[in-house]
Amino acid sequence: QVQLVESGGGLVQTGGSLRLSCAASGRTFSSYTMGWFRQPPGKEREFVAVIRWGSGTTDYADSVKGRFTISRDNAKNTVYLQMNSLKPEDTAVYWCAYRTGLQRGLVPNEYDYWGQGTQVTVSS
Repeated sequence: QVQLVESGGGLVQTGGSLRLSCAASGRTFSSYTMGWFRQPPGKEREFVAVIRWGSGTTDYADSVKGRFTISRDNAKNTVYLQMNSLKPEDTAVYWCAYRTGLQRGLVPNEYDYWGQGTQVTVSS
């Protein structure tokens, strides 16, 4: 089992920044994929960003490219999502997700474990 604990959500004004953290514990492996997804009000869950341990490769949704950065701290088994230049349309519940091994990680059903979610609200 893998446990994911998210933190860092909150309320911010348009143009502001937030950093989300996701700490993984339990039976983690040296090679895995961690991603961030979000669900805006009234919409489906959507991909935000992914990072693949080992290779360190990343991918981003077009809507966040150039504004969001996913990174990792190997020693802490933690992945971060730095969100800059936030817009009202970034308002959503954000989840981190984990799966063993390297995958594209662009869709929710590729993941085995999910965090509890954290609310991000961007005011206009």
